[in-house]
Amino acid sequence: MNFKALVLGGAMLLGAGVSAQAQTLFDGNSIDDILNLARGYGSATLEEQNNGDPKITGKIEGVQYAVYFMNCTDNKECEDLNFYAGFLDNKPTLELINEWNRDKRFGKAYLDSDNDAVIEFDVNLEHGVSKDNLDAAFEVWSLVLGQYTDYIGFK
Repeated sequence: MNFKALVLGGAMLLGAGVSAQAQTLFDGNSIDDILNLARGYGSATLEEQNNGDPKITGKIEGVQYAVYFMNCTDNKECEDLNFYAGFLDNKPTLELINEWNRDKRFGKAYLDSDNDAVIEFDVNLEHGVSKDNLDAAFEVWSLVLGQYTDYIGFK
């Protein structure tokens, strides 16, 4: 291998590492940035949970959902997000819910204490995630939400 190719290859690797490090990371303090990402998928507003931690409520294609900021210190510095949608008076069978959980990779489905259908999806923010990564999480949530509403016959 010639010296010029070795130097050029090393410079390209170094440049790739620098660009990855230069990416802006979103973490549990990036509440407004996360809200803006949510707005890219439909309506979204910032609210407060009963304990004072932030919460985003929104709609994707007419389906209501919430994003709870979880494991927060002083109502900020949150470690993770919990995407949540509950479907009042939509009571699928336990077998249907178990089938979803067995066959689907994303989205934890269950019946709440009133036997209403619920779907959740968690995202870890500890140490930060890139904007692209979090946008991809919202995209997955949007797909899961749409598939689940069809699956349980909601609309």
